[in-house]
Amino acid sequence: MRGAAKRQVISYLVLRRAVGVLGIVFPVWLSAWCRLVGDCTEICDSISAYYHTASHDWFVGILCAIAIFLWSYRGPDKQDDIMGDLACLFALGVAMLPTGHDTPWIAAGHTASALGLFLVLAYFSLRMFTKGCDAPTPRKLVRNKVYRVCGWIILACIALIGLYNLVGRGTALDALKPVFWLEATALWAFGVSWLTKGEMLWPDRPPPHGPVKS
Repeated sequence: MRGAAKRQVISYLVLRRAVGVLGIVFPVWLSAWCRLVGDCTEICDSISAYYHTASHDWFVGILCAIAIFLWSYRGPDKQDDIMGDLACLFALGVAMLPTGHDTPWIAAGHTASALGLFLVLAYFSLRMFTKGCDAPTPRKLVRNKVYRVCGWIILACIALIGLYNLVGRGTALDALKPVFWLEATALWAFGVSWLTKGEMLWPDRPPPHGPVKS
């Protein structure tokens, strides 16, 4: 592999790892920061609710960083570019259109952006990351299973949030903060999927005697 091509591969791996780390850290850091420097005495009802707390700057900043990384993401197919750009726009919508806003279209825009973002992230895991060569390595087969599990976890979390909004609000479930935990679980699944794609988890093992010279 030539130097320029090798550097490009490494930069994509670093990009995927950065996205994965941010996805995993996001809900934990928002909650911890609000407790440390703000007035949060318990977990907020949702991750988006941290927009209105001392974690506001972190909420917007991390989402914008994820959006930039997704915008920069370029895969082997044009579809990868389109889905990355869509995810970027949805992430910006979540960051810039606060939840619970008095203006109906802003609140609706936030909800639509959050739903769109999670759906695109699930699509990445289920359809795009699982693509590969005709003769995948054993580790690639393991990674494909990880991608699919992560994608289905994201979709299950979306469905459960919808179910809770329909029949669970105003019940004893409210005390458990189900939306926060379901959103956090979806983000952790997203993070694991991207860390796997970045070859931080289950990478292919190098040949036992090093690369074969031509």
